[in-house]
Amino acid sequence: MSRTMERDGAGTVSVEQPSVELASAEAAARHLVEGCLTDGRVGRVGLEIEAHCYDLAVPSRRPGWDELTTVISALPVLPGGSVVTVEPGGAVELSGPPCDDAVTAISAMRSDRAVLRASFAEAGFELVLLGADPLRPAARVNPGGRYRAMEQFFGASQTGAAGAAMMTSTASIQVNLEAGPRAAWADRVRLAHALGPTMIAITANSPMLGGRFTGWGSTRQRVWSQLDSARCGPILGESGDDPANDWARYALRAPVMLVHNPEPTPVTQWVPFADWADGRVLLGERRPTIADLDYHLTTLFPPVRPRGFLEVRYLDSVPDSIWPAVVFTLTALLDDPAAAGIAAEATAPVATAWDRAAQVGLRDRRLHSAALCCVQVAAERVPPPLEESMVLLLRSVEQGRSPADDFADRAVRYGIAKAVTDMTQGQL
Repeated sequence: MSRTMERDGAGTVSVEQPSVELASAEAAARHLVEGCLTDGRVGRVGLEIEAHCYDLAVPSRRPGWDELTTVISALPVLPGGSVVTVEPGGAVELSGPPCDDAVTAISAMRSDRAVLRASFAEAGFELVLLGADPLRPAARVNPGGRYRAMEQFFGASQTGAAGAAMMTSTASIQVNLEAGPRAAWADRVRLAHALGPTMIAITANSPMLGGRFTGWGSTRQRVWSQLDSARCGPILGESGDDPANDWARYALRAPVMLVHNPEPTPVTQWVPFADWADGRVLLGERRPTIADLDYHLTTLFPPVRPRGFLEVRYLDSVPDSIWPAVVFTLTALLDDPAAAGIAAEATAPVATAWDRAAQVGLRDRRLHSAALCCVQVAAERVPPPLEESMVLLLRSVEQGRSPADDFADRAVRYGIAKAVTDMTQGQL
């Protein structure tokens, strides 16, 4: 599991590669299959947490780029070793290093988040864990050329509103897990996908977007579903028996979003990467290189993305009180063989209910049953440092409530800005 080298603002990374020209789509497929997953043991965990940044004096105001980077530049060394980056809309992300186990990763992230929050509080800001911004309209503050080009791409593809919301108004908790032994890859990747709807129902924490209720518990997931499924849908083929080849097919069929010439330039026509690699279309008046292929992968946003390890991307940001239990639950269900078996059986009836989970969550009887089984299995294995968080999570699931329900109740009673402020003061 590698360390971040270049953040792209959507929870992904790109790494510098030699500019070796690809001879064909077949050569690109070989590169993708070889780098898809890494054979090894399970155990190590990496975490990334995004939080919306609010001006406590004027919650409706979006802090600017200079304000955010000034605070970040003055940060002390973070004890857990996280890297701090700014998302396109000004959300602040902590990206932790791989740790030996979930408990260590959670402890390190808790420490880093405490330091980060204290530094931002001194500047009059607070970092709020919500899956979508309930108050402010979508707006980009990060001036990076990549994000300007992405805006142009989404506009040209008739998904401008969803693209802007995705980039500037959503936030998640990302869990990175080792791929595990090669013989178990297919089952492990299938389970990571099958857990998606159940975990979305558990963590739904975005009932509002831009000042309005949306009718969805996880508006974040709704926004992602409105984007191109060739870029944001699940990677699994019909059987899911060969995740490496599934990933290669997915990546080669996905349309190219950006080309470096040398600055990121949007591709405004539909060009599958395979067509570029085979020379049927030239972009930037040239054939693609391995570097172009690796960059293309950073513009693909499936709910589970193979990057040597498994990048699980479907969780809303949830409050500090329960995200440690959420992380432990997901990790235990994938890394503990006995728990994985129970989870596979429990989630089978709802393994593809992505939209249902995002809209009604635990109010759906089958999703509630799967969620209760999964969290109970994790609770049986929870270590002492995470017991308090797990008690809170289990109680919520037993009651059929997600964090979205708590936030919505407070927003109706006190108003959106007050609900956001209350979250910063630990009242939610």
